[in-house]
Amino acid sequence: MPRRFTIASETEPETLDWGQLRWLSHPPSTGADQLTVIDVSLMPGKGHDFHKHPDQEEVILVVAGTVEQWVDRERRILGPGDSAHIPADVVHASFNVGDSEAKIAAILGPCVGEIGYELVDVAGEEPWKSLRS
Repeated sequence: MPRRFTIASETEPETLDWGQLRWLSHPPSTGADQLTVIDVSLMPGKGHDFHKHPDQEEVILVVAGTVEQWVDRERRILGPGDSAHIPADVVHASFNVGDSEAKIAAILGPCVGEIGYELVDVAGEEPWKSLRS
């Protein structure tokens, strides 16, 4: 049965080389079909490199820390309370440029596929692979 509440202490984080994420809402956990919500932690100096979601738009809300946010080739430094809207199929990336953990909430819609999330990694392609150099 899909859950109605997500309790942080009861939700196992997924650890990646750049940080952690917790699925707050997506088809397997809540039965959602319109919104996928992810609690993301970025370690200092790390980030979720350039990627896109072909059929999903996204809002990134900075909850804590300092994030270098890219939307296409535009870069902004965001702090707590700041956000970015990323239209579907637009390349973007988030990097922690602060000295402590950065936390963001990523909200994507609609849900796509079994887990409600699709991703195309373009970090190894130009111009993205040399954009931050």
